[in-house]
This record gives sequence, C-alpha cells and structure tokens, in this order.
Amino acid sequence: PIAGVDELQALAKANQARIYDIRKPKAFKELHFWTGKVREITSLKIGLLGTDCAVGKRTTAKLLNAALNEADINAQMIYTGQTGWLQGTKYGFIFDSTPNDFIPGELEHALYTCWSNDNPEVMLIEGQASLQNPSGPCGSEFIISARLDGVILQHHPIRKYFNGLEDYPATIPDPQAEIKLIEMLGAQTWAITLNTSDMDMDEVRAYQKDLEARIEIPVVCPIEDGLEVLVNVIRKRLNKYEDQIDKSLEKRLR
Repeated sequence: PIAGVDELQALAKANQARIYDIRKPKAFKELHFWTGKVREITSLKIGLLGTDCAVGKRTTAKLLNAALNEADINAQMIYTGQTGWLQGTKYGFIFDSTPNDFIPGELEHALYTCWSNDNPEVMLIEGQASLQNPSGPCGSEFIISARLDGVILQHHPIRKYFNGLEDYPATIPDPQAEIKLIEMLGAQTWAITLNTSDMDMDEVRAYQKDLEARIEIPVVCPIEDGLEVLVNVIRKRLNKYEDQIDKSLEKRLR
C-alpha cells in the first residue's frame, strides 16, 4: 500500500497532505461476514451487471439513480469500486480490496446500512467485471448474497473479446446467454442497456431492434435515449413489490 511508503508519508506530512489508500484492505476487525440479515431489507434491490468490465455499469447506475430520484422515487446507489467512492457515493465497499471471504458480508453490510439509515425505495448495486469474464468472474455474489430482485444488464454490441483479454480464446457471450445464466442464479433481467461507443446510430438502432425482438424486454441506450423507459419499468416493479409486502404484513397481523 502506498500509505506504507516512508518517502510518501514524509512528503505528505511536509506538505500537510493526506494519503487515501483506497486499495488497502480494511482491518480484519472492520470486515463483515454474511449473516442473512439482507432478508429484512424491504427496498427493491437491482443489480447493474454487465457482459464485460469497463462497459459502463457505474455510469448507467449513476444516471439511473439520478433519474429515479428526479421521478420522485427514493433511490440510492451502492458503489463497489474505487471510482464510485471517489465520486462521493454514500454507501458501498471496494470490491478489489476486499478479501474474497468477506465480499458477501461487505455487500450485505452496505445494503443493510443504507436501508437502515435512509430507507430508500430502490437500491442500485454497481456490478463488477462480468459473470463469464475469466479474469474476474464477478456477479454471482451480487445476485445471491444481495438477493437481487432484478438485473439491468449492460452490453457493448461490437466488443468481441473481454477487455484486456483480446488474445485469450474466449468471447463475450450474447446477452441472451447471460440472461439465462442470471436466471439460473436466481434473478430476472428486466432490461438491457447498451454502450454505443465506436458505433454509428444506424448500427445501434438495427442491433437494438433485433435484440429487443429476441429477448422481449426493453433495450435502452442510456446516453442517446435517456432513462425514462427504465424508470417506468422499475416503477411498475416497485408498485407490484410494495403490494406483495403489504399483503405479507396483513397475513402476519391476522
């Protein structure tokens, strides 16, 4: 950790600066094991997962979080990377600096703390890498340990190989295959969002139309189209979810 380099510590002290070593693991006593208390959370929990890393999951999560709040839906984003923390997101943990045994617990702790303190209607969880990226197969923890209610899946249509693994014999799966895998892990994919960098709009619209016809859920370009479609999808799910909670409470009170 850079905070442990004597020369840098001396420079920081001499210049009245502070070193934020964001990739330094927490002390063992500060880490949390998964306990199952995630079951108590009544907020709708949505994972912003992707078919690769560096595909725009955090950006879409931030844009959607803002759009939900603008639509009078109380939403909070849960960061899982150092950039989310640097941008001032209130709740979360840094996935890359967390020992593997504690990832489910740190995720649960971030969600539970957010719910306990702010009681949002919706929590958006920033995903990391992807389920099938061999250098970082992440996502099952988010689906299973967070007991996700739904997934929004970010995809780059023309990226063939996993980021940084262009010479490795594995290609990014079609979103339809990823949707099936997400379902096997216990969650439903509610929409696809597209990263359209290096694509012309005719190409984007043709892909969007074809994919939407195949998977029969909304396919949205967040930058070009805005997020009204996703806000409406979540609003409908939220209304249905709240009705289920109300009915469950009625049964308990009888």
